[in-house]
Amino acid sequence: MLGWILAVSGLALISSFGYMILEGWNFLDALYMAVTTMTTVGFREVHEMDLAGRIWTMLMALSSIGVIFGTVGVVAENVMADVASGKRRAKRMNRAIDRLSGHYVVCGYGRVGSMVAKELLEEGNQVVVIDVGEDSLRRAEEDGYLVVHGDGASETVLRQAGVERAKGLVSAIDSDAHNVYVTLSARALNPDLFIVGRAGAENVISKLLHAGADRAVSPYVMAGRRIVNLTLRPAVIEFIDAALTRDQLAFTMEEMVAEAGGPLAGRTIGELRADGVLTMAILRAEGAYEPTPMDERVVQPGERLIVSGATEVLNRLNRADAGRAASAGKP
Repeated sequence: MLGWILAVSGLALISSFGYMILEGWNFLDALYMAVTTMTTVGFREVHEMDLAGRIWTMLMALSSIGVIFGTVGVVAENVMADVASGKRRAKRMNRAIDRLSGHYVVCGYGRVGSMVAKELLEEGNQVVVIDVGEDSLRRAEEDGYLVVHGDGASETVLRQAGVERAKGLVSAIDSDAHNVYVTLSARALNPDLFIVGRAGAENVISKLLHAGADRAVSPYVMAGRRIVNLTLRPAVIEFIDAALTRDQLAFTMEEMVAEAGGPLAGRTIGELRADGVLTMAILRAEGAYEPTPMDERVVQPGERLIVSGATEVLNRLNRADAGRAASAGKP
């Protein structure tokens, strides 16, 4: 665009200088004549011209046709090529992803990945899908997700998906090796990213954890455990499912962090229960739970609480935490 502007401006100045030299006009009259000639508007001459001026006018008219209208044709051709090749759509997609922060990245839009993306979206999260398959990306885009074409193990592709600004990543590719590589690359780009990796085989779980995943799951192992639990204790599983499913019941279960200065830290379990928040357990360390803490137990900053309560009550606490974090982030 800048080159085109410079070319048109240069042609207008050359044309003006020609009229000034050949016809002896002042700069403003010469520039006016040059612009009307280049744009082919057809106004009358500023002054009567001799043979040299008329020849100069014809040369400028032909030159302007080549520069201006030829450029319009080239631009139109490039625009049509971009539209046909999908580049324009990809540019719009990239701009939308660049505006995201605190979103989730899902690598692989197969049976598992599509379900993960759907659940994340229903929980009110923004999702970016990465996949190498054109069919998978087309389905993801039709389902309403922002998409990036490429290998999730590539740092370039992960950056394009905004992984450095993301809150979490789920690698659900149908290849254990790829899921390990995706985890390694994502962890290197964002040390604070919460990563969940899919393991096709149970012995891959430890490899994913060593690669930097916060959690690693095998869909087949989980499916087997769920079937057994539904067989032995169906009411418990159905209750938990209902509590974790939005808009199903008037209550829900959440994992909440007791941030310093927030609505949880410094309060006792009894005080929280009086406000309608039932503390089921406190997570002191990875895998170390303190179940059903006593009423006099004081919640310390940084502790994670597994709580249950009315959906509106827990949502209010989440909003209070989000508002406090936003205020703390202001300069």
